[in-house]
Amino acid sequence: MNPGSLLVHGAALIDASGRRDNGWIHVADGTITATATGDDWRGLAADADRVIDAAGKVVTPGFIDLHCHGGGGVAYSDEDPATALAFHRAHGTTRTLLSLVSAPIDRQAEWLARIAAVAAEDPLVLGSHLEGPYLATQRCGAHDPSVLVTPTAGSVERQLAAARGTLAMVTIAPELDGADDAIRTFRDAGAVVALGHTDADYDTTRRAFDSGATVLTHAFNAMAPLLHRSPGPVMAGVDAGATLELIVDGVHVHPAVAAGLFRLAPGRVALITDAIAAAGGASGSYRLGSSTVEVRDGRATLAGTSTLAGSVLTQDVALRLAVEQLHIDPVDAVAALTTVPARVLGRADLGRLQAGFRADLLLLDASWSPTLVVADGQVLLAG
Repeated sequence: MNPGSLLVHGAALIDASGRRDNGWIHVADGTITATATGDDWRGLAADADRVIDAAGKVVTPGFIDLHCHGGGGVAYSDEDPATALAFHRAHGTTRTLLSLVSAPIDRQAEWLARIAAVAAEDPLVLGSHLEGPYLATQRCGAHDPSVLVTPTAGSVERQLAAARGTLAMVTIAPELDGADDAIRTFRDAGAVVALGHTDADYDTTRRAFDSGATVLTHAFNAMAPLLHRSPGPVMAGVDAGATLELIVDGVHVHPAVAAGLFRLAPGRVALITDAIAAAGGASGSYRLGSSTVEVRDGRATLAGTSTLAGSVLTQDVALRLAVEQLHIDPVDAVAALTTVPARVLGRADLGRLQAGFRADLLLLDASWSPTLVVADGQVLLAG
């Protein structure tokens, strides 16, 4: 459904710039054309195709997920990711990087080419994210250790060629042989380099950040812990000014530690889902790459182990938990889902409720759940 022009009024507008009560926002042709507070919206109402009285609700920018493997029973490596995309869009994720698990290079090349075709048709797909196969065996998590390799010039070029300019991010363990060259090559090709699934110490990780990496993949998970004499990758990311991905689902990171990261790196925490195909589904068995995952009580683990295997999280739930359990200011929590990931990807047109920005916006109820989802000016969900 294309609303043409849309006017929402009477809401609390929340983005990284702050909270504005009794706010209104006008959208036309996929762009935010005006936003303010008060009653000036009345002059635009007669020409709007749709007017929504949002009294008592909150409007935020659409969420951006840097790290998501699927949902609704479908993985982003499957033939058609539409079901997974629709599932997460209904929960407020208006722009997505499609994350891929470790696999043989030729198989990853097939997946990357498929996502390139999807991205060419769907502007809400921001490209692909390769999580592996350049990961440390000791910290592989749910990735199949038998397919992990060190990066070579040939494998990196194969991946870049298959993606046809749509490889937006890649996660690498910086201690691997060839990692330095791979970081430079991916960076020079326009991909964001993230560090993760690593056994590297503080110094090694810090050098990789200084060499061009800018993101830490799911902070605290699949890496050496933060200890007082061995600060590891998390403090390296904090000190280097990196963006730190964080999974706020009550499973991956203790709420006190997650809240502490917001204090350590203000304005640099990106809330991700790391969701797998099981998100939105019932408890049971699912596939993640070549591995079997068991989901019980909202916790996804490799079958027969206690190893976490992604999540069943959605970004609206991440926002609610950040605000209600971590006690993060809603302005900072919303920024972690919007402007922070937009900045990572260099998308200066996303993530704010300001004139000239793309018309990605959500209307949220008292439980921080979307009742209206608009992306690129199109209504994707209208409750």
